[in-house]
Order: sequence, then C-alpha cells, then structure tokens
Amino acid sequence: MKTVAEHPVSSTLAASGVASREVLLRAYRLMALSRRLDDKEIQLKNQSQIFFQISGAGHEAILVAAGLALRPGIDWAYPYYRDRAFCLALGVTPLDMLLQGVGAKDDPSSGGRQMPSHWGHTRWNIVSGSSPTGTQCLQAIGCAEATRLLTELPRLPDAERPAPDAVTYVSVGEGTTSEGEFWESLNTASNGRLPLVYLIEDNGYAISVPVEVQTPGGDISRLVETFPHLKIFRVDGTDLVASLDVMQEAVAYARSGEGPAFVHAKVVRPYSHSLSDDERLYKTADERAREAARDPIKRAADYLLAEGLATREELDTLHAEVEREVNVATDIALAAEKPARDTAALYVYSPDVDVTADTWRAEPLVEGKPDTMVSAINRTLRDEMAANPRIVVFGEDVADVSRERALAECSGKGGVFKVTHGLQREFGGQRVFNSPLAEANIVGRATGMATRGLKPVVEIQFFDYIWPAFMQIRDELTMLRYRSNNTFTAPLVIRTPIGGYLRGGAPYHSQSGESIFAHCPGIHVVFPSNAVDAAGLLRTAIRCDDPVLFLEHKHLYRQTYNKGIYPGPDYTIPFGRAAVRREGTDLTVVTWGALVQRSLLAAQQAEKDGLSVRVIDLRTIAPCDWDTIGTAVRETNRIVVAHEDTLTAGFGAEISAYVAEHFFDHLDAPVLRVAAMDTPVAYCPDLEEEILPQSSDVLAAIRKLASY
Repeated sequence: MKTVAEHPVSSTLAASGVASREVLLRAYRLMALSRRLDDKEIQLKNQSQIFFQISGAGHEAILVAAGLALRPGIDWAYPYYRDRAFCLALGVTPLDMLLQGVGAKDDPSSGGRQMPSHWGHTRWNIVSGSSPTGTQCLQAIGCAEATRLLTELPRLPDAERPAPDAVTYVSVGEGTTSEGEFWESLNTASNGRLPLVYLIEDNGYAISVPVEVQTPGGDISRLVETFPHLKIFRVDGTDLVASLDVMQEAVAYARSGEGPAFVHAKVVRPYSHSLSDDERLYKTADERAREAARDPIKRAADYLLAEGLATREELDTLHAEVEREVNVATDIALAAEKPARDTAALYVYSPDVDVTADTWRAEPLVEGKPDTMVSAINRTLRDEMAANPRIVVFGEDVADVSRERALAECSGKGGVFKVTHGLQREFGGQRVFNSPLAEANIVGRATGMATRGLKPVVEIQFFDYIWPAFMQIRDELTMLRYRSNNTFTAPLVIRTPIGGYLRGGAPYHSQSGESIFAHCPGIHVVFPSNAVDAAGLLRTAIRCDDPVLFLEHKHLYRQTYNKGIYPGPDYTIPFGRAAVRREGTDLTVVTWGALVQRSLLAAQQAEKDGLSVRVIDLRTIAPCDWDTIGTAVRETNRIVVAHEDTLTAGFGAEISAYVAEHFFDHLDAPVLRVAAMDTPVAYCPDLEEEILPQSSDVLAAIRKLASY
C-alpha cells in the first residue's frame, strides 16, 4: 500500500532510469500544453467563440503520468472532464480539442454533438464520455471484463482478440465517489479481480461542496482499502515525479491480473469548477493562495531547474513552442466548418442496419408441437448463442447455478421464470452468469462489453426494478452512438418481464411503463404478445445494431392461447411492423402485450352486436407502425387504443395525438383510450381487476365508439 509519504518530491525516477530527462521534459511539455489550452478556451469562451469551458488545471501532473503509463490504442480509457492532459498524453491533439470546443463538423470526439472536455477518440480507445458523473465506472467494468472474455472465449478469430494484458483506465473526481454506481463498480472490479485502474483526482471540492461533506473522514482511499484484491496507491498528484512512479506501479499491478488498482491523487483546482462557477464565493483568499503554491506546473518547473534537467531558457523556449502550437490550432479550429443542419437527426440509430426493412421478414416453420412463449424465448437464445460466440447472458439469477460444481446435482434455476434455464449448462459459466443484485451494474457493464464488440443479452428480473438502471439507459446507452457521431456504439438487448394480471403481483410486480422508454431516442422498444412473435422479434433484437428493450409480459409466458410452433433458427420479424390479428371494417382497436387477447375477446363479443372490429397488435412501440395505424383509420374511421399502462401519459396518448394530427379528416368519432387506472396495481385480486383494463372495458369502448 502506497502513501503520500512514500512518494515525496525528492523521489527520483530519473535515478532509476524509469523517468529520463527526455521523459520528464516530454511530460512537462504536455502539462504546459494542457494548461495553455485551458487558458485559450477561457479566452475563446469570453469572446463567445466557444460555448462551454471546464478546465483540468491543477490536475496535469497525475494525468500526464496516467497517460504515459498506458499503451495508446491498446489499453482502454474512460476519462472524465478534467482529463485534458491525460488525453494529450495518449495522442489527442490540441486541434482535436479545439475542434470540439467550437463544435466543428470534423471534431473527432463528437462531430459537434457533445460539449468540450467530454473526451472520445476511437484511435486511442478513449470511449465517448457523458456529463453524468460516475456512470462511466460501470461501463469501464464491462470494458475490462470484455478484455478477459474476448481473450478467452472459444471460436473467436485470433485477429479479433485483444492484447490479453490490456488494462482499462477510469477516472473520477472525489465528489463522484459519493455516487452509488462508483461503489457498484468497486464491488464487481474487486470480486472479479479485473484489470482496471481507478484514478481518483481529489481536488477537495465537488463544485462548491468540500470533501469532508462528501466523504466520511474526507478520505475515500481509507474507506475502500478493505476491498479484496484492490490495491491502494496514494500520491501527491501535483508532484510529477511521484505521479509518474505511482501510475507506472498501479498500471503494472492491474496488468498483472492480480486485481484492480486504486490511485488516490491529491491535486488542486486553481480555476473555478467551470466558467459557470466562481470559486471566490466559497473559497477564502488564503485557501486559494495555498492551492496556487501547489500548482503542478510550477512545481515541475522548479524540480527540472533544481535537478539540472533543464535551464530557464529551455523552459521558456518550450512554452513559446506550446504557445505557437495552440495559436495555430486555434486559427484552424475557428475557421473549421460546422456540421450541416440536415445532419442533426443522424446516428440516433444505426445508419447501416435498418431493422424495419423487408430483409428481416422471414417465413416461420410450420411443423412441430406448439409451445409457450417462455420456451420460444429460451430456444431463440440457445440458437443465437450457438451461432454467435460473442453473445453473453447475465443478470440476477439467470444462471443455472453460480457454483458450477453444483450442476452435477442441481437442475438449475435459470431465472425466476426459467427463461434462461439450461443455457449455462450448454454454454458454460463464461457466457451465462449471475450478476450482483444491482440493475445499474447490469446495464452499465453490458454497455461497456457491447462497446468492445460483445453482444450482451441481459435480464432485469422485473420491469418494476429497472429504474436504478434508468440513468445508464437514458443518459449512456441510448446516447452513445449519437453523442460520439457514430464512432462508438453499444448494441445490446435488455430483457425484462413486465405487466400484471398475476393475482398477487401487487404494486411492485405488476408495473407497465413502456411509454417512458419510448421517450428515449436510441433504443428500440419491443413487446411481443405470442410465442412465435417473441422468437422472431428477439432474434431481430439480438442481430440488430442498436440497443433493444425487450419486454416479456409475465402473464403471457405460459398461456395456452398464445402458444406457437417454434419458427426456426433463422426466423426474424422486422421492427415497426404491426400485425393485424383480426380484420374488421367498422372500427379498429390498436393494442399490444396482454391486451391483444383481451381485445380479441372483446371484438368477438362485439360481432354479436353486428360490429366488425379490426384488432392491430403493434408488436414494437419504438419504432411504431404508423402506416398500419393510418391505413386502419382511413378504412374504419374509428379507433380505440387499449394498453395496460396507466392512462395518463401512456403510449396511447401518443397514438391518439398522432391520429388526430395526421388523420383528423378520416375520423368519424373521437379517439378513445382504454388503460389502467392512474394508480399502482393493488395486491387484492378484486382491486387488481378493477385497476387493470379488462375485455369488458375494451368492449364498452367499442360500443361507445360505434354509437357516434
């Protein structure tokens, strides 16, 4: 265990040959370049030529040391917004950074889509960063796991395997260590002995909140030092020589396979948090003066001069060269072309794989014994895993057993609904495994794995518990392609049981909420109602190039009325293609999930009244089949939308608004909605029946609409 005392200013890597004069001067130049870019961006922001600025001032020594300790383009990095000097050390250029600042079309980080200092670069394996703090920790876990999996999985071509000793770097400020996802990542990193390097850049403040308010005892490394296999390093991060020493040791430890390294670097923040902040409002003049005295650039210069490694004239020449380099890059960036307005909608989804195309339409097999939806999903997973060695399946309880030796005696669990039963036995614990009980952990890790080219198919045990993962889904997974301008993607599948009609499911095992995820551009939302569709849509989800939320209605898992013959290992269904389950000419019911069967029963009953009712099963919410809906409105002139989610802000409201906007002239009556009450789903079966929409409710809406 390293302490600050073991890495004083007088420690000299130069004497050991690790940090030569050349290395130290290169490091100093990178530090000076980073600071000059900060200052230039501040100038440009004040001139309204860039639109946001956040600096890495005071962090330069430890960040340059971190960058120089990694192998650019081999190791992987999840830096945070202070890490300008780190990115420069890996190979990102001043021009790259200034193109991001002005929002240029050729900004390699995001093409003008993400704010400055949110780093990303495919050449150097710097994964596109977002603004929420701490979310990158779980993705870094998945990235580190991917290195191991891609190295060890059978049937992968050698050319697709990474360097087996590659490490993943992730950095955060000390304030971010208050985030739950940081702690979730430590849990998995330590438990899995992952090749990961944490860098905690502790400048004492999370904007204006001091570290002692954020962290018990004010020292995060003391709190985490009991995690097994996690090796703690402490260093004065304003000391260049000590920082070089510690980062080399930390990376070497992570590379050895012993476990993750945790570097706690004490740094300073001589500038305000960002240009939207004024530190004089909460820092005293004396405190600011003490921080200025520890400025890493001044300390490094003093060290180089004192040790005879550089002269004042040499340092002056170096600074002049840095000034010229930044000025030239600035002139180029300010003249750079901005992205065209007609590119604003590009890269929300894959530009290369259109899951609505006819090429996804296939004919199902028609021979065999009808089976349940749960069986169809299980068989689809088996077939796809056999065909694609990159598929990994994980989540809470999805494995047959966690202790594989028990497979000889136990039949295995395979999920609380047995959907994944037998997969571990067939494909092994590397590809099918249990996760901690932590939903953000599941989705964040899967995002990191998918970024590396694996195909995670993960399970959230109940839709009701998906909300801890919502940050990872909404702010990370669905935005990764867009914010990186299509340079990083994370195509994965999130499976989750959803819905009620369980008799006893109660408020926390009966929720629907698909409309919330339809409000997340970048993810497909799929909701099959029968076994054959579940197989075809799941296969499309696994093979497509975007994230997919695959909703499996619990009530439909083992019903007899939605059984079907397994359609075969090549059967796919395009997204955004609704199915007409029943033809009709008088009015239309648009529905999905468990309401499909209830709507069909209502339509059969309405036929006794002389009404011909068309029933449309949407099958996918995003994309939605507006063409089939529009055709139905033009032909029947009346429409009911029936869904299990609550009435207010359910997806039926979106359909109603779309129909009113685009097909008003074809309507002979208002659009009616049938939905759950705006309440949770109660435990008592009588209350559940009252809250959730029934066939009788759909029938009442049909009759009311027909009366207009």
